[in-house]
Amino acid sequence: MEINKGDFVTRKSYNHDTVFKVINIKDGIYYLKGAEVRLYADSDYSDLVKCDKPQEDSFKEETRATKEVEKSDYFYLPGKILHIDGDNEYLDKCLKYYKFSGVYAIGKKIREEDIYEQIGLLLKDYKPDIVIITGHDAYYKKKGSVKDSDNYKNTKNFIKAVKAARNYEKSHEKLVIIAGACQSNYEELIKAGANFASSPKRVNIHALDPAIIAVTVALTERNREIDLKTVLDKTKYGKDGMGGIMGNGLMYVGYPR
Repeated sequence: MEINKGDFVTRKSYNHDTVFKVINIKDGIYYLKGAEVRLYADSDYSDLVKCDKPQEDSFKEETRATKEVEKSDYFYLPGKILHIDGDNEYLDKCLKYYKFSGVYAIGKKIREEDIYEQIGLLLKDYKPDIVIITGHDAYYKKKGSVKDSDNYKNTKNFIKAVKAARNYEKSHEKLVIIAGACQSNYEELIKAGANFASSPKRVNIHALDPAIIAVTVALTERNREIDLKTVLDKTKYGKDGMGGIMGNGLMYVGYPR
């Protein structure tokens, strides 16, 4: 069976647990990107099985409950989101989700290593309530300790970006930072100043996981505390994939409508 660039595949050696898109083929090696999970991989042809494209926005439909603003005599001003992503396809998925949820969001595609240099100016220009710093990451077990950020693909870049954002706004209540990607060093991202981060168990995360948390925060009233367990349960892998600190929502409520 011929497998070409753009086809969707799974890997036999991983029990077909993840659907990938073939993004390049070179010297007999197939370079893969997770269709829904923020993961890069490579494989020999012999390990691949061609499959159908995943259903578009299937996970989004499972999270309709994030949009629960009750219609009444009041009006609502959800928090504004700035989403910075190292991957354009995943960014597009998230922007569709924000639109679906009725939350205003600005998206910027920036390479992970360049985010820290640009984030201060972007925060100054757009003045968001929530900023997402994400893209691709991976923990390289062969390099050494899970605690050492040098042993990750992009964790150090995310840490620098979080610190730059927190330097712009020191209050965790005034600027909510959601950072990390697949297998990121969760503890160091939280220490750097993130409100929410991946990945407590160094697992892969779904492309929409940071967006789901952002929408929940944006649509929760400012006088209401976010229920951490409830918001994390909305993500694909729960507390294994995302974690965070307690805080209030960022939506203003006004009257009359």
